[in-house]
Amino acid sequence: MTQLSGRTPDDALRVYELPQFVRLRSGVVAVCFPLMKLLVARHIIDHALANGMIRPGTRVLETTSGTFGLGLAQVCAVRGLPLTLVTDPVVDESFRNKLEALGADIDIVEHPAAEGGYQRSRLDRLEQLRSNEPDAFVPEQYANPQNPAAYGSVADLITEHVGRVDHLVGCVGSGGSMCGLSAGLRRSQSTLDVVGVDTHGSVLFGMQDRPRVLRGLGNSLIPPNVAHEAFTSVHWVNAAEATTATRRLLREEALFRGPTSGASYLVAQWVKQRNPDDTVVAVMADEGERYLDTVYNPGWRREHDCVLKQLPTDPVAVTSPAEAQELGTWSRMKWVSTKAEVAA
Repeated sequence: MTQLSGRTPDDALRVYELPQFVRLRSGVVAVCFPLMKLLVARHIIDHALANGMIRPGTRVLETTSGTFGLGLAQVCAVRGLPLTLVTDPVVDESFRNKLEALGADIDIVEHPAAEGGYQRSRLDRLEQLRSNEPDAFVPEQYANPQNPAAYGSVADLITEHVGRVDHLVGCVGSGGSMCGLSAGLRRSQSTLDVVGVDTHGSVLFGMQDRPRVLRGLGNSLIPPNVAHEAFTSVHWVNAAEATTATRRLLREEALFRGPTSGASYLVAQWVKQRNPDDTVVAVMADEGERYLDTVYNPGWRREHDCVLKQLPTDPVAVTSPAEAQELGTWSRMKWVSTKAEVAA
């Protein structure tokens, strides 16, 4: 008779935060996380517990519009910690229901700030809550060095399962995953090519802030955890291209993923075609369930002008972020700028 192992909810968290490695038909190796931000949430909370920044009953406060909030809700539920998440009206009802089922309190800001959009207004609201509850713990995923540090173990897994990596491709939002993974991989291979994937209207790599359809890709502010010197090139992918590539990823590779995975897939395929003998690794952050009403919904795609008959086969080479922003379609640029130059 088979005996059940003594697994705990904490064991389940650790299993669910780790990626699988899938070699795609194009030769690209996909690092597929069930929920990538769970890794970061657990690492930050456990580091804070170990260092006395969180005690029993300490409230956790954070601003999020995506999967970091879900990761925090799961970790706080297991650790028995109260949690308040500040978000904005874009959060969908089913996702909010899931967060509340995990015990999170949801605080929604109603209006974007004049500069920095909802990202800024959420941060301002977070500071208000923090002043009312000074003993609360704020993970600060955008600035906390434990965000990129969380990916050190994944970099070791990539080295173990994949071996040498010539090109690392992935989307940039908080800066944690790509900057953390590249730092970990460069410990053993200094020539790593790091390709950041951003979207139009994101300020991360020098564009002007504009409304964006995609969530989880790009940012209205430049987080301290974005280490610009880590990147060797940047690709900007628009919403129609990312969502179309996500659906192609499902049809061609049977991977049911979110739109950041589709954007990574599009760029990684192109890198592989140009470097057929190299090992290309694409970071894929989360599964597709959350996007059934958007990316996988024909009506939503039509409403948001995200229907393409075919994807571009090549990005347009540009010499500045402004040129890429004006172009509005998949474009690429060699990256040599620092954070100070981007913010200037």
